[in-house]
Amino acid sequence: MTEPSRPLVTGGSRAAPYAAADRPQPANLADILERVLDKGIVIAGDIKVNLLDIELLTIKIRLLVASVDKAREMGIDWWENDPMLTTGKPDGLRDENRRLRERVRELEGGDG
Repeated sequence: MTEPSRPLVTGGSRAAPYAAADRPQPANLADILERVLDKGIVIAGDIKVNLLDIELLTIKIRLLVASVDKAREMGIDWWENDPMLTTGKPDGLRDENRRLRERVRELEGGDG
């Protein structure tokens, strides 16, 4: 029994045994980055330093690479409330700080 022959694609001086559509197309960096950010990727690893069966150092590395939207879907939004990263909400912290200072003054003044 013979196998059906595949058409040869000629391009220049060589002939390829498969059509160009059969081969996987190479993805460029933008496509790969878009796919990773859309789905998310987790990289995890542990580094341990032992000396004579005594553990001296353990470093646990956990890295999540995802888009902001994907992270919110997973329930991760720590950057929205981190005062070191949020520049648009310092007034709320100042107001809270001012109220706490006033309350402390009231409490200290009432006892003395």
